[in-house]
Amino acid sequence: MHAIVVRATGGPEALTYTEHPDPVPNPGEVLVDVTAAGVNFIDVYHRTGRYPLSLPFVIGGEGAGTVIAAGEDVEGVSAGDTVAWTNVMGSYAEKVAVPVSRLVRVPEGVSAETAAAVTLQGLTAHYLTHSVHEVKPGDDVLVHAAAGGVGLLLVQIAKLRGARVIGTVSTEEKEKLARQAGADEVLRYEGFSEAVRDLTGSGVHVVYDGVGAATFDGSLASLRPRGMMALYGQASGPVPPIDPQVLGQHGSLFLTRPSLAHYVATREELAWRASDLFGWVAEGRLKVHVSGRYPLAEAARAHEDLEARRTTGKLLLLP
Repeated sequence: MHAIVVRATGGPEALTYTEHPDPVPNPGEVLVDVTAAGVNFIDVYHRTGRYPLSLPFVIGGEGAGTVIAAGEDVEGVSAGDTVAWTNVMGSYAEKVAVPVSRLVRVPEGVSAETAAAVTLQGLTAHYLTHSVHEVKPGDDVLVHAAAGGVGLLLVQIAKLRGARVIGTVSTEEKEKLARQAGADEVLRYEGFSEAVRDLTGSGVHVVYDGVGAATFDGSLASLRPRGMMALYGQASGPVPPIDPQVLGQHGSLFLTRPSLAHYVATREELAWRASDLFGWVAEGRLKVHVSGRYPLAEAARAHEDLEARRTTGKLLLLP
């Protein structure tokens, strides 16, 4: 098969399209013919070495496809089933071995390509809105990068839960996408905290911030007393260390740096979140925006576009 292998960390040129041995499913795993692999910012962190992995490695942690074989001790999944997964390294490939504990069945009404586009970012949006801060009717919510992959889903899910959503974007085109997703107000980044205060009076209940260094201070300033700052990513770079006293000065704020793995820690929790997610997609209540589809061999170009902020919504690699 062909796969994208990283032999030395670095820029997009570190992504090498090459022949690679077919994976063999271990007990409790299935072999999947990959329909599409999702491209995510964590892949950039793996490629650059910000999140170190043992070299060499097949990059990519999300995808969807068709089961073609099963290892020993596999129950509930059969050849021909459409499945999706996240947090399974080796997904930028034509085939991948996936632990049954990490995959979810894709229901009728949801294509494998859509499943690949929504699983990681959709599960992230779900845990942020249902567990990190349980969004309630009437909440004011600030979503940074509201036209990005997670951002568009956060906007929609927060609206499903009855919130007023304020989004930040960098361009007019992205503003249109955020408004189409349901954002009530859309701001540019410059001076956003003052604009949020003008709109809300006391600040928002929660900030969902996947941008990091560039927005962190303004995010804290956008919160009402006892508000929640959910820093779930760092697309603009890591946030420097802060004195916890700052949280008190801003109004006894809460700060968390959550990770998806800790919010799908059990099979039951993964199934709950995936069931909600795919149900909304199948019902047409959650729209999945795919802005770029690239041949697997052009993974480097996908990374270049993602890092240059030329993209909206989701990017997919198609083997």
